[in-house]
Amino acid sequence: MTDFAATKALFHLPDGMIYLDGNSLGPLPVAATARVAQTVTAEWGDMLITGWNKAGWMAQPTVLADRVGRLIGAEAGHVVLGDTLSIKVYQALAAALDLTPDRRVILSDTGNFPTDLYMAEGLIRSLGRGHELRTVAPDDVMGSLTDDVAVLMLTQVDYKTGRLHDMAALTKAAHARGIITIWDLAHSAGAIPVDLAGCNADFAVGCTYKYLNGGPGAPAFIYVAPRHINQTQPALSGWLGHAAPFAFDPTYAAGTGIERMRVGTPPVLQMAALDAAMDVWDNVNMDDVRTRALAFSEILISEVATKCPDLRLASPKDGAMRGSQVSFHHAQGYAIVQALVAQGVIGDFRAPDIIRFGITPLYLDEGEIHRAVEILADIIANRTWDQDHFKTRAAVT
Repeated sequence: MTDFAATKALFHLPDGMIYLDGNSLGPLPVAATARVAQTVTAEWGDMLITGWNKAGWMAQPTVLADRVGRLIGAEAGHVVLGDTLSIKVYQALAAALDLTPDRRVILSDTGNFPTDLYMAEGLIRSLGRGHELRTVAPDDVMGSLTDDVAVLMLTQVDYKTGRLHDMAALTKAAHARGIITIWDLAHSAGAIPVDLAGCNADFAVGCTYKYLNGGPGAPAFIYVAPRHINQTQPALSGWLGHAAPFAFDPTYAAGTGIERMRVGTPPVLQMAALDAAMDVWDNVNMDDVRTRALAFSEILISEVATKCPDLRLASPKDGAMRGSQVSFHHAQGYAIVQALVAQGVIGDFRAPDIIRFGITPLYLDEGEIHRAVEILADIIANRTWDQDHFKTRAAVT
């Protein structure tokens, strides 16, 4: 059994803060401060350029990726870290389209995170081969798997509502129609149990700064199934994806296996922070995380329904259909979130009217859920949110 009291002690959180925004940015693992300092002083400082070999910087994208891979059910050696999630979406989608050259439709849903859709639109323009991005309501995805679809690209957990797609069922149905699947795990990795290999997924991408707590700007990851890896041609043929980067051949040749999905120089300081963050997961069981998160979510939903009737649940009522977040509708959602932040309860807002709370058991306890609802109820009952400074939108909401 996972010892959640022990994991809570591994994070730095300001005294009195209730942090319900780990679905957007995870908190600082205590060990990351020393780990990054060591990288800065003992490695970058003392080793300088020799750190690429002596400190193992060049190997980190695959070594660390296998630690992430354990949490998402990936086969060893089939995940690599680096770059941003947008870049990894682009890579996966370009490769998937190459595997289905006679089809022209990319199918996604209207709840997908906008950047995934933006990257698809940009790739379509670049290719100039007549591809189409088709988006349907989340509930209509299964019925939209037609024979003209090349790629099904979905975010497993909806970033606004927390709605959870059935990865196994949708992947099986897609494959029956000859469709390649790409799963965005930005709100899944470290939040819910994921079994990429068991679901027979083709590609997956995700980030490490949310539930995995790798810090702002932490690198993204990409997964390619073993059956595809040697056929996958990197659309972004970067230096470090080359078969022999230090041969400095003027012509690109893709590297072996997952190494070919590398693009640019590894972000060494961010990798150091992520390395420390992944240590927290060594003694964590994802089924335990899921059980605890669902229990906390049910408490939150029940108490909000009783104490804050003005809030309308935006997330699925059935926990089996929900990721590790709970969202509510309110016309003054932004101002309410800012009033909460002022009282030490950190959630976030998503336009047009979503109040969003991340349920992260590694450092949350039941008492904090109860206290957060009490503060929320007081803010709404007394209209504390109804002040100009709470209504003024900041650049990041």
